[in-house]
Amino acid sequence: MQSSSDRRGFLWFAFAASAVVAIGLFFVPAFIIRPFTHQSATGLALALALRQRAPWGTLAAALLCLVFALILWGATGRWRKIVLALVMVLVAFSAVMSRLNYFEWMFHPVPSAQFESASASKLDKGEMILAVRFGSDARAYPIREMAYHHVLNDVVAGVPVAVTY
Repeated sequence: MQSSSDRRGFLWFAFAASAVVAIGLFFVPAFIIRPFTHQSATGLALALALRQRAPWGTLAAALLCLVFALILWGATGRWRKIVLALVMVLVAFSAVMSRLNYFEWMFHPVPSAQFESASASKLDKGEMILAVRFGSDARAYPIREMAYHHVLNDVVAGVPVAVTY
């Protein structure tokens, strides 16, 4: 026969495990896929696989977490109730955020391109650029900026272009 403390220990373990799953399904992809950081092929594959499964995975883990929290709530002291509540807030946050495309917030588009002459440019001599030229009209887009924004819509010599990196 299982004692009451063994049962409570199992419930706390199950609560913590389901919370780690819910929180991890959101935070691991968000941590791996960031602007200006190295992403290995394995890490990126892991992040994308987790990102794909996160909406349903976080929902299932959050529901399990809620069930365990409700069971534990009645026989728990004040400080443990605070821990349960804080973890549930983080789990709920993860479940909501996993359904949003938060990468759009990190990689936001350039609202309007602004250009300056080559002589007024403050680019380092070794800085790489993407260049587009139609007739006498030319544009240069710094790779450093394009790596953050990824896409820029522009018009060069009356021709609409989408510059990507």
